[in-house]
Amino acid sequence: MNTAHLSLRPSAVIGAISPRIYGSFLEHLGRAVYDGIYEPGHPSADADGFRTDVIELVKELGVSTVRYPGGNFVSGFKWEDSVGPREERPTRLDLAWHSTESNEIGLHEFQDWLDKVGSELMLAINLGTRGVAEALDLLEYANHRGGTALSEQRIANGRTDPFGVKMWCLGNEMDGPWQVGHSTAEYYGTLAAKTAQAMKMVDPDLELVVCGSSSSSMPTFGEWERVTLTHAYEDVEYISCHAYYENTGDLGAFLASGVDMDYFINSVVATADHVKAVRGSTKTIDISFDEWNIWYNTRFETVDRIAGVDNWPTAPRLLEDTYTVSDAVVFGSLLITLLKHADRVTSASLAQLVNVIAPIRPSPAGRPGARRRSSRSPPRRRTGGEWPSTST
Repeated sequence: MNTAHLSLRPSAVIGAISPRIYGSFLEHLGRAVYDGIYEPGHPSADADGFRTDVIELVKELGVSTVRYPGGNFVSGFKWEDSVGPREERPTRLDLAWHSTESNEIGLHEFQDWLDKVGSELMLAINLGTRGVAEALDLLEYANHRGGTALSEQRIANGRTDPFGVKMWCLGNEMDGPWQVGHSTAEYYGTLAAKTAQAMKMVDPDLELVVCGSSSSSMPTFGEWERVTLTHAYEDVEYISCHAYYENTGDLGAFLASGVDMDYFINSVVATADHVKAVRGSTKTIDISFDEWNIWYNTRFETVDRIAGVDNWPTAPRLLEDTYTVSDAVVFGSLLITLLKHADRVTSASLAQLVNVIAPIRPSPAGRPGARRRSSRSPPRRRTGGEWPSTST
């Protein structure tokens, strides 16, 4: 009979666990925001239209940070659309998810929600279709005390104190051909470095996340990290990793997903440390694993994907996976893998938090379409099947 021996060495400490490892992610995607955290017509909605049952579940999870507003969504997003009087906010096409965005929930409202759940805002900026100037404008609007045009605009919009955002993502998955404005590592690395340098002229204490590979299976993986960090190493604190896993029929391989994540982390750490050595830098870059989860992406590609030049639904039913026990086991192993790398993975975001590949999937009030709408909101057309009948 084979025997196993386990030795515990309490003195062999890998690193302190950052509270930010227990972060999450909410994107303007599907029902994550509308009919997810925000549903004015629901019996549990508070005076601001936020579902208090969802708020209590998020608080129970102990979510430390929330990355917002994307994700793929951010690469076509104009932040100015999401502030000011709601009745004056423009409705836009969201190219990332082939949907319509009403901008009913924006920066101010989302920060109000974060205040209710007790989480920190991790704000993503658009480096897909925009650049340095727009990033600086958003930083001034969000964080400057007052006395300038944009900070006074924030005050006029109802928030006297700055948002005080410390952690900023410099774009999203810019290596992916699905990304609006995706680019080469050379182009993106140059743009990210310029943006980071300019932002730190405003506040040198900002914590900035540069985009790493959107998957370890990308053909540019490794080289993307090297080139990007060669440009931006001294200007950022984090490089991002994104990874999703699904059971494609080989349960054994699925249960070993943590091995792949471990390889991903070790490879990115090695690449970052290589750039550090080449540059002769004394700075160490950490990892922000700011998208990770179980996601049955093959179903999205074959069933849920929205198409059609005249078909742009608002808050469609997308990526609402129902999970199994094996999914939960793999989820736990992935979280353990992140914790095993606590010396370098100092921020992570479960993607996502509500409805979209999420631990929380609330039902809307009444039948589909019964949600109370503001007079300016377009009717919400939904796709993808029947509504769940109960809140979870």
